[in-house]
Amino acid sequence: MLVLAMRSIRQRPGRFLATLLAAFLGAAIVMTFNSLHDTAGQPGVDATSADTLTVAASVVGGYGTLLVFFAVASTLTVNVRQRTAELELLRCSGATPAQIRRMVVGEAVAVALLGAASAIGPAVLGGRVLLGIFHDSGQVSESVEHSFGPVALMTGIGITLLAAAGAAFLAVRRARRGTARHGGARTFLAYAALAAGALSVCATFAFSATDEALMAPPAYGAILLSVGCALLAPRLLTGVLDRLPLSGARGWLAVRNLRERAGQLAGILMSLILFTAVSTATLTMQAVESDALAASGAVKSVDAKNLETLNFTVVGIIVVFVCVMLVNSLYAATIYRGREFGQQRLAGATPDQVLGTVGVEALILTLTGLAFGALTALAGIVPFTMVRTDGVLPGEVYGIGATVAAVAAATTLGTSLITARRALRTPAVRAVAVAS
Repeated sequence: MLVLAMRSIRQRPGRFLATLLAAFLGAAIVMTFNSLHDTAGQPGVDATSADTLTVAASVVGGYGTLLVFFAVASTLTVNVRQRTAELELLRCSGATPAQIRRMVVGEAVAVALLGAASAIGPAVLGGRVLLGIFHDSGQVSESVEHSFGPVALMTGIGITLLAAAGAAFLAVRRARRGTARHGGARTFLAYAALAAGALSVCATFAFSATDEALMAPPAYGAILLSVGCALLAPRLLTGVLDRLPLSGARGWLAVRNLRERAGQLAGILMSLILFTAVSTATLTMQAVESDALAASGAVKSVDAKNLETLNFTVVGIIVVFVCVMLVNSLYAATIYRGREFGQQRLAGATPDQVLGTVGVEALILTLTGLAFGALTALAGIVPFTMVRTDGVLPGEVYGIGATVAAVAAATTLGTSLITARRALRTPAVRAVAVAS
């Protein structure tokens, strides 16, 4: 089966391009920040510089690890779902479920290994640029030189390969189960995340306005709340669709399509919720903190500078990964509907009508993700602002929220419409025949 996996990659390399891109970006980010561990461990590095580098590597490296898994998992899940007919043919030809798992996992590991190896060079350059930023801000001594050693190399390759193998295994298992519902563990984790997030947000009121750790409880609370909502994405989408007062052919068809594919679109909605919540909450709280320090005339300490750098870096990583996940998932999910689009056109729908329906679907999905992401972000922003400034809703949230919403909407709507337009270029009869 491993030989078959390698032949599958050689014959259809385009199918694995999304996985390769996710693995490349993930490995590059993980190795870039874990190289700070190698840098901090060099002889002669002072304690302050070593602490700054270690904290940055640990915090951002942890976020990077989670994002690598989610990004690779989302692309592999779509890939395996589109190969249902192929995998079923292998089963009918005598392949056992274990052999099919080995084939899919082997493909994923091979692609991930190529992506991780390709990321070594960019990670070295990225580590040097990142260390230069710490030098310029005075957080790390100018005498500290960048080092790319075994910690960066082993963690980058190891995490990427483990994420690919684990995600491929779960994707095959989920595809084999078909449409059966096995959501008990997911529901439990969702409610546990919501409960932990609520407790973390409430813990904000136990701090004073001058505590250095004031931002931690509301930030982590907003993240946990967004994770809980993201895990409940199919239910949330179904609940929204049941209450939409849309009329007309496009609206009715869009709602019906979304309801039928709620489980498949859960990954896209999860990405939107997490992106909106984490970006809005982190950037707004950092803006409130910076404005409060400027108003008081206080000078930022090294710890405050470290926190600010980490916040902006984490948001930057999330933006890159979520955009990759959204583009990959939306492209694959939309281009896979070529047969459906062909059938609609043969039934009398014009290309503009099909494109309009896709646009309504993307708009509903975007607004749902933005709404729940904004709610979870506000759950962290409001307590932090009340304790830090005695206000309730900071003015900074409007500009930041609008920017985040614009990025999410442009990514979701743009990818969906451009991909659908490309799929509609194929003549309807050919689209139906090829897909069959």
